[in-house]
Amino acid sequence: MSVVDRLRRRFTRPPEVVRAVVLASPDPDERVLAWGVLVRDEGWLVATSHGLRRVPADLPLPAAGEVGVLPWHEVASARWTATGDGGGRFEVTALTEVEPGVQARLPVERHALRDAGDLPAVVRRRVDQTVVASRRSPLPGRGGVLLVARRVPGQAEREWTVVFDDDTDRSDPVAREVARQKLAEAVAADQPV
Repeated sequence: MSVVDRLRRRFTRPPEVVRAVVLASPDPDERVLAWGVLVRDEGWLVATSHGLRRVPADLPLPAAGEVGVLPWHEVASARWTATGDGGGRFEVTALTEVEPGVQARLPVERHALRDAGDLPAVVRRRVDQTVVASRRSPLPGRGGVLLVARRVPGQAEREWTVVFDDDTDRSDPVAREVARQKLAEAVAADQPV
């Protein structure tokens, strides 16, 4: 992308429907950081100060408040593959809480973009900023867990969670107990003395 294209992009306002979605947010401080144009005129993938939104092109403006947001601290991963023509594909994996302190990965959502703009860099930075600490621990026999401390908006303390590599291990009592112990150790080590 040329310098002129970058400057033009920097000073271009988001499409009207994207602005309407963010203005309809319950938080008046939410703002658009970057957006990418989805293929086949399907709409936009939008990074805001709160998270990631997929805004359909045919969204009627009165329905702008119905577009959900995937908060940054609930993004397990966002893999970007560029195509070389300014577009590419995002594969976004979200997390969901299955019980206190335990999260599971949701199915991957794929977003094909014809023009990504600054979106890949903004998404990476925002997701990385939520992760304070991350460590992988093996489970007895096979598999493992990922222990992650994240910054969650509105919370003073970081939030520690465990994500099993294989969801079936969550039903194994031995694996659950080991994961619980590792999580407790991580939380205890994180507490100031």
